[in-house]
Amino acid sequence: MLPSSGAWGKRKPRAWRLGWVRSDAQGIMWARQESLHHPHAHAVVRCPSSSSSSVSCSGDSEEEDMGLLEVAVTDIKPPAPELGPMPDGLSPQQVVRRHILGSIVQSEGSYVDSLKRILQDYRNPLMEMEPKALSARKCQAVFFRVKEILHCHSMFQIALSSRVAEWDSTEKIGDLFVASFSKSMVLDVYSDYVNNFTNAMSIIKKACLTKPAFLEFLKRRQVCSPDRVTLYGLMVKPIQRFPQFILLLQDMLKNTPRGHPDRLSLQLALTELETLAEKLNEQKRLADQVAEIQQLTKSVSDRSSLNKLLTSGQRQLLLCETLTETVYGDRGQLIKSKERRVFLLNDMLVCANINFKGQLEISSLVPLGPKYVVKWNTALPQVQVVEVGQEGSAYDKDNVLIQHAGAKKASAAGQAQNKVYLGPPRLFQELQDLQKDLAVVEQITLLVSTLHGTYQNLNMTVAQDWCLALQRLMRVKEEEIHSANKCRLRLLLPGKPDKSGRPISFMVVFITPNPLSKISWVNRLHLAKIGLREENQPGWLCPDEDKKSKAPFWCPILACCVPAFSSRAQSLQLGALVHSPVNCPLLGFSAVSTSLPQGYLWVGGGQEGAGGQVEIFSLNRPSPRTVKSFPLAAPVLCMEYIPEPEEEETESGEESGPATDPSAAVRPTICLGLQDGSILLYGSVDTGTQCLATCRSPGLQPVLCLRHSALHLLAGLQDGTLAAYPRTSGGTLWDLESPPMCLTVGPGPIRTLLSLEDAVWASCGSRVTVLDATTLQTQQSFEAHQDEAVSVTHMVKAGSGVWMAFSSGSSIRLFHTETLEHLQEINIATRTTFLLPGQKHLCITSLLICQGLLWVGTDQGVLVLLPVPRLEGIPKITGKGMVSLNGHCGPVAFLAVATSILAPDILRSDQEEAEEDKADGQAQEPVPAPDSHVGRELTRKKGILLQYRLRSTAHLPGPLLSMREPAPTDCSAPEHGEEDGSIYEMADDPDVWVRSRPCARDAHRKEICSVAIISGGQGYRNFGNAPGAGRPAPCGETDSTLLIWQVPLTL
Repeated sequence: MLPSSGAWGKRKPRAWRLGWVRSDAQGIMWARQESLHHPHAHAVVRCPSSSSSSVSCSGDSEEEDMGLLEVAVTDIKPPAPELGPMPDGLSPQQVVRRHILGSIVQSEGSYVDSLKRILQDYRNPLMEMEPKALSARKCQAVFFRVKEILHCHSMFQIALSSRVAEWDSTEKIGDLFVASFSKSMVLDVYSDYVNNFTNAMSIIKKACLTKPAFLEFLKRRQVCSPDRVTLYGLMVKPIQRFPQFILLLQDMLKNTPRGHPDRLSLQLALTELETLAEKLNEQKRLADQVAEIQQLTKSVSDRSSLNKLLTSGQRQLLLCETLTETVYGDRGQLIKSKERRVFLLNDMLVCANINFKGQLEISSLVPLGPKYVVKWNTALPQVQVVEVGQEGSAYDKDNVLIQHAGAKKASAAGQAQNKVYLGPPRLFQELQDLQKDLAVVEQITLLVSTLHGTYQNLNMTVAQDWCLALQRLMRVKEEEIHSANKCRLRLLLPGKPDKSGRPISFMVVFITPNPLSKISWVNRLHLAKIGLREENQPGWLCPDEDKKSKAPFWCPILACCVPAFSSRAQSLQLGALVHSPVNCPLLGFSAVSTSLPQGYLWVGGGQEGAGGQVEIFSLNRPSPRTVKSFPLAAPVLCMEYIPEPEEEETESGEESGPATDPSAAVRPTICLGLQDGSILLYGSVDTGTQCLATCRSPGLQPVLCLRHSALHLLAGLQDGTLAAYPRTSGGTLWDLESPPMCLTVGPGPIRTLLSLEDAVWASCGSRVTVLDATTLQTQQSFEAHQDEAVSVTHMVKAGSGVWMAFSSGSSIRLFHTETLEHLQEINIATRTTFLLPGQKHLCITSLLICQGLLWVGTDQGVLVLLPVPRLEGIPKITGKGMVSLNGHCGPVAFLAVATSILAPDILRSDQEEAEEDKADGQAQEPVPAPDSHVGRELTRKKGILLQYRLRSTAHLPGPLLSMREPAPTDCSAPEHGEEDGSIYEMADDPDVWVRSRPCARDAHRKEICSVAIISGGQGYRNFGNAPGAGRPAPCGETDSTLLIWQVPLTL
């Protein structure tokens, strides 16, 4: 069983080092080295008889442990790790594993050489130089902990040599990584290095600006180096080291088959390295945040109120980026643009000018930190994001006067009209003009319908075509507005009132580097505002030793609290909840970034002995609202969302020919399991929420849990039976009419099911049975708990592990998905003691894993959040986690996740679109030279020929209405006449034209995922407030309530 990790915190620097040394041909021992600076350093090696796996952490250099031998280590030259010739008869996977091992050896050798270069080419010459270009004290500060890091990796390299030598007989490497990088000493030295990195770069930068000899020394060293890598390039390598290891181990794991002796070790190694990298990343982020705030503070006078706010220590930097501020004239023309540094703190927004002073030539040697001059700052609640085309809803136009930031005061005429032209000129106005024109053309169409004569080019067909053409132009304009929003961040900020007391707001327009940046800014601004609400101040507590830990910036934020059922006449108990996503690729950025994940929440419940109810909430607005509810014959116990079949199947169907019956297409469905044994299959909300199929479970047993796999819909029943309904090729996806395949898992109820790639786990009592996903034959079963009276109630998978909760006790347990080995046990009660003093008996009532966080719901209404690795390693818990101060008055009935993925075309930059449109335009819009007088006139006036599907009106009955005689045409070579709209047509189907075409560049682009977590339980309770304090809850203590947390967008 894995030991739980020690504290994360920074430890005191020690005057000793730990590392690997070889004491004989076979064994590798821990060593403790004293006197780092001594030219003839010795190490103390623990004898093999010692049972301890690591040395005690005493810093007393005079202390001698029993059983320690002194050996000199300075003269040890580790043999270079080399793989022998490849043996015959290796499998393709073994060959790949050998190549990956070669990459690990080569990568580690290169890294160790880089560390040696830092010391030999820079530190040692600077220490010995006379006169000093850098004082000894500053030299120690710049190269802090480099020696210790080099020593760690030198010892690792020695151990690696041993493994490489015996690779063909053992093929094991994972346990070496675990042993080398799971020790707290490694985290200590790397933490010290990372925390000091910003300071080291600052010292180097100042020395470059003030000491010509030091600058000359750096230039000379770079020119002399074989690869021309700068000192900065060498010193950033320790920060990049663990991500490189992770990529190599992921490749090794992919090529290690199940059952291989190295597989579990590799998974554990991946977990150790990911955990280490995450901790170092967080420390680097915090160090950079402190440095940015300090740099900003220097630019503000000591007496100003902003200086006091920045130095109070209460500010967190959420986002900081260089954006381009643009100022537009009243005709939409660009007047000026300038780069600004914009800081989003947890309660204010600060904009600063960037002032690069000093020699620009040093920027090639070390990154230059600019000086800032604060331009403006404003409290966060007063900042509003205004999207192009949404000005009317963003503020009260009658009571607010808008001025440009940086532009001259608006003219009297401009004030009278109160118009703002910012960003793309007049796009919204043009859209409004098209809407008015459409209304006029619709009236004309009504008049045309009253004509008595029949005319070829003036009839209802032509008039309706005009309407369709205008509608297409409106869609085009909306797409242009949408495109204009992609990199344009428009903020409405409060200014000083004018002489009459009217509030004056000013608009600032920033151009972000890419669409991803724009989305990130809008999302973080929105969540930072929610974070200022009383219930989120604070929303989470970190039970740490120092009691000073703040909740990290990525922690979920309580967005809203809503009653689960609209009818309060009867007290309905919550049963289950699922999220049914919808795809909205043309949503505006503001909606995507600020609203909850798009789609619908299905909430099911009921009353014991009475009927059930389903409530459907729409998440397509900033706050959820009920769109439908319907009663059922019995309470809902479980629900399962079943998405559409994989694209491969639909693509193969499309290739064979168009579908004859569009209604037969399989759409997403929601499956409900009821207490009376009914299983109901519903269509999604967009298709009318009709009940597609229904059946009764064998023996009318209550349906406790539902899961779907690729081939079956699985129902766990009260009597220990697993009912499996096979997949069909029809429109309903599952065959609910035929009797299901029934398997008896055990004598008690099947409380929970888990569907993995190639297996299904079913729990009955304290035993878990593993079934083959295809045949449903029992592969094996194991005891998850030693007490037979305890049942497994929840199972969630992450990476290569499954976390389980039980019907009694406050512990959760981790099991390996392949070996079924019990790997870790965590007691949740220890995390909640400070929140619920005296509460000894705690029970886990719900579990959820999402985005590297394990959510645990308890019977006391408290929610606990524990960090787990995200990669394919073992999801063991290494941190203390956080406890939510917002919870329920009763047990947490369920935890569910709502996610929606942003369409990748939203991330395309304008440049990419322009290139693609240009290519498409060349292919789709051949514009011939107009021969006729009317054609030339149309071209000259740049008018738009209003036609949609009509290519010509020649086939319509009646004469052509024209002031001129129709010109004779040669049928073999028809010219473009005035009624031929093909020269203006972009595509037959406007939906195809408007919808972005799939682009090869988008295939590798990362998706943006919007995530919300929903907990259900009785009432709402804030554990941080005294009874009766805080805002009144929107629900009673016994009402079924949903709490919805929003997670910052993962970019």
